[in-house]
Amino acid sequence: MAPIERFESPTPHLIAEKRDQVGWLTFSRPERMNAVSVEMWAAIPEIMAAFEADGGIRVVVLTGAGGKAFVAGADISQFSDTREDARAAAEYERINGEAFAAIRDCSKPTIAMINGYCIGGGLAIALSCDLRIAAEGSSFAIPAAKLGLAYPIDGMEQVLRVVTPAFAKEIFFTARRFDVAEARAMQLINAALPANELEAYTAQICTQICANAPLTLRAAKHAIDTIAAKPESYDRAGVETLSAACFGSADYAEGRAAFLEKRKPEFKGR
Repeated sequence: MAPIERFESPTPHLIAEKRDQVGWLTFSRPERMNAVSVEMWAAIPEIMAAFEADGGIRVVVLTGAGGKAFVAGADISQFSDTREDARAAAEYERINGEAFAAIRDCSKPTIAMINGYCIGGGLAIALSCDLRIAAEGSSFAIPAAKLGLAYPIDGMEQVLRVVTPAFAKEIFFTARRFDVAEARAMQLINAALPANELEAYTAQICTQICANAPLTLRAAKHAIDTIAAKPESYDRAGVETLSAACFGSADYAEGRAAFLEKRKPEFKGR
């Protein structure tokens, strides 16, 4: 196993690491159930940019420290300052909107590995990822209606990218917590398994992804996200450009050769 490489982080509450071909972003504030402060929101784009720029990283995993929470939402103790009025709230929403976009727009596959509370802004972070894998016993909620605040439009869009409008209304109207079985039925999560199997299962998924051609994964992610967002008027030319790049790549030649030679391909992402 390759040594763990630590990336510089603007805050001690976000740990950024590279383990083999996987970038790991850990929300590390367990004494507050990993609640996200303004400083943490602001640091996410910088870390995701570092992962994006590292050609050795094939997939990114986001998780929470402490074993009790993925992220239990935004740090409400800061709201008297960060959301004291409409103007301050707009600035706060700009900062966390950039964080969501940095995760969502990463060209590499992203996975939320959830163990415990995944609440409010934490759920929006998880929904910004491509896949969500949860431990049994985890819980999910958006309690905005219990706080009297309007949920940020970026977060609302994240929810509607994953669940139907009917489920979105249930999540927002009731503001209640949903268990893993309910989250699975809503398609909020892709898989659920015992907590002691969570990391091994996530590692297995990462291994499967890393074995595949990076350009193909990038093209597939872009196509799925683009078509799903605007199925009637998506940027077909942009999708086809990334698709064509796959056919002109050295990885495509390697994939064909490996198939004919009955061996595993060694893709380089070019």
